[in-house]
Amino acid sequence: MTSTKPNTLKNIFFLGLGLLLFVNSAHAQYVESDERAILSVDEGINFSKDSLFLMNLRFRMQNRAGFNTISGDDLGVDKFEMRVRRLRLRFDGFVMNPKFQYYIQLAFSHSDLNLEDQDKAQLVRDAILYYTFNDNFYIGFGQSKLPGNRQRVNSSGNLQFADRSIVNSMLTLDRDFGFFGYYTFRMPQSILMLKGAVSTGDGRNASAINNGLAYTGRAEFLPFGAFKNSGDYSEGDLEFEETPKLSVGAAFSKNFKATKTGGQTGKELYGARDLTSVIFDAIIKYRGWAASSEYIRRNTDDPVTTNGLGDTRYVVTGYGINTQLSKMLSRKTELAVRYAFVNPEEEIEMVQDRTDEALVGVTRYLNGHRIKLQGNIGYRWLEGHQSLDHPGNSWTGMLQVEFGI
Repeated sequence: MTSTKPNTLKNIFFLGLGLLLFVNSAHAQYVESDERAILSVDEGINFSKDSLFLMNLRFRMQNRAGFNTISGDDLGVDKFEMRVRRLRLRFDGFVMNPKFQYYIQLAFSHSDLNLEDQDKAQLVRDAILYYTFNDNFYIGFGQSKLPGNRQRVNSSGNLQFADRSIVNSMLTLDRDFGFFGYYTFRMPQSILMLKGAVSTGDGRNASAINNGLAYTGRAEFLPFGAFKNSGDYSEGDLEFEETPKLSVGAAFSKNFKATKTGGQTGKELYGARDLTSVIFDAIIKYRGWAASSEYIRRNTDDPVTTNGLGDTRYVVTGYGINTQLSKMLSRKTELAVRYAFVNPEEEIEMVQDRTDEALVGVTRYLNGHRIKLQGNIGYRWLEGHQSLDHPGNSWTGMLQVEFGI
C-alpha cells in the first residue's frame, strides 16, 4: 500500500507557503507600478493597478444569541434566537477611470436572503454603478438603498443596538432597482444635500411586474458643517465631536402600483396599491453624546387586498416614531436607550396592533463599529397597555458580536 504521508506533508508545506506570501503581501504599502497589481490593507483589502482599476474587499458577520419571554409577567423563555444574523461580502472600487465606480454587496446568512417572504433566495443586496461628475455631483444605476429614513440608510454594522427599531422594520423604504442622483451644496458654514431616485418600487431583484414606478426624494441640511468620519450616518458619537454637529432630513416617496405589503418589502399583495411615505429625521452629536429621532408615515387609499378564496393581505399603514439617546462612557464603552412605537391606521387596526418598545443597550467598541460587542435588553407592549400581564407583552434580550474588516 502506498503511503499518503509525503503528499500530506507536501500539501501542508505549499499551504503554509501560500499563507506566508499572502500575509507578507497584505502588509505591503501601495507603490506605483506598471508591471503588476498592488495589494494593500487599510480599509479592507485593496487590489489596485495604477489608475486602471481598484477593488476593495471587505467582509463582516454578526453572530447573536437572544431570547423572548413567554409574557411580561412570565419570564420563562418562549423562544431563543441563536444564529448568524448577517454574513456579508462587499466589493467596491473603480474600473478604467476613478469616475466610474461600483459597489457590490452579497449576503449569505439565511435571515439575509428574504426567505421569509418568498421561496427564492436573494444573495444580491447591492449592485450599482456610479459616475462621478465632480466632488458635489454623482449618479448611480443599479440596485441600492433608496434615500429614505436615516436609520435604514445607516449600515447595519453602524448601529447602537443589535437591530433597527420597529418603526424601521414596519414602515421603512428599502433597497430597489433604478436610477439614483446625489448633489451637495457646500456653503461657508453649512451643507445641503439633495438625493433622489426613480425605481421599480418592487424591491430587490424584482422581475417585470407592472408599469408602476417609485419616485423618492430626500433633502438633508447640516447647519454646522460635516460630521467627522461621516458620523451623520453612524449611530453614537465615537468621534467625540468637539463642536455640536446636527443633520436634519426630510424625504418623500410615491410608489405607484406597489405589489408588496411594505412597498419594497414583505409578502405579495393580492392587488397593487399606490403608497405614499413621508419621513422626517434628525441627529445631533457633541462630546460623546448623541441623540437621533425619526418619524415615518405610510398611507394608501385601501390597504386591504383579497384574493378569490377570501384570503387577505394588507399594506402596513400608519405612523411611527423612534428616538435614541446615547453617551460614550469612555472611548470604548457606550450606554444607549431607545423608545419607539408604531400606530396603525384605522383600516388595519383589526389585524395590526399598536406596538411600543423600550430598550437599553451597552456596546463595547474594540475597533469602532467594525469589531464590537453589544448587549440589549428591552420590553415590548401592545395596544398601548404597559402592564406586565397584558396579552402579547414580552421581554427581550440580545447579545451580539460584530466582526469585520
